[in-house]
Amino acid sequence: MHKHETPGHLWITWDQYHGAIENLASRVYESGWAFDQVVCIARGGLRVGDVFSRLFKCPLAILSASSYREAAGTQRGELDIAQHISSSAGPVAGRVLLVDDLVDSGITLERVQTHLSTQFPAVTEVRSAVIWYKACSAMKPDYYLEYLADSPWIHQPFELYDEMSPQALVGKNK
Repeated sequence: MHKHETPGHLWITWDQYHGAIENLASRVYESGWAFDQVVCIARGGLRVGDVFSRLFKCPLAILSASSYREAAGTQRGELDIAQHISSSAGPVAGRVLLVDDLVDSGITLERVQTHLSTQFPAVTEVRSAVIWYKACSAMKPDYYLEYLADSPWIHQPFELYDEMSPQALVGKNK
C-alpha cells in the first residue's frame, strides 16, 4: 500500500498545501468580511498567515501555541499559549482573522480565540479560518476549506524537517 493511501492518514504535497492556502483565502475574500489584522497560530498557521497577510495587505501577528509535544509530536500534551503576540504593527486591535492550518480537537482554536477577546480589549471581533476542519473538533471555524469526516492524521510536506538534521540536509543537497 502506498503511503498516500494509508487508512486514517492524509498525505499532503507542497503543491496541494499551497493550493489549499490560496483556496481558503478565496473563500474568506468571497465572504465579504473585512478584517484589520491576521493573527496566525504558530507553528502550523505561519505559512497560512504569511500568505493571507500578503494577499489582504494587512499586518501579521504571530501567537505561539502548542499542544503536540509528546511522542514526537503525535500525542497531545497540555496546551501552552504564549503571553505575548509578536507584531510590528502595534497591539492587536479591531477585526482579527485568526488562522491556522487545521482544527483537530478544537481546544487550541477555542482557547486562542478567547485569549484574543479577553486579553486584548481593542479587539472588536475575531473570526477563524483553517484549511482542514476535522469532525472530531469541538469547535467549528468560521471559514474552512475541507471538512474531514473521518478525522485523519494529516501529514504535511514540511514535517520532513522534524526528523532531519542540518547535517542531513547538507548531505542531501550535495
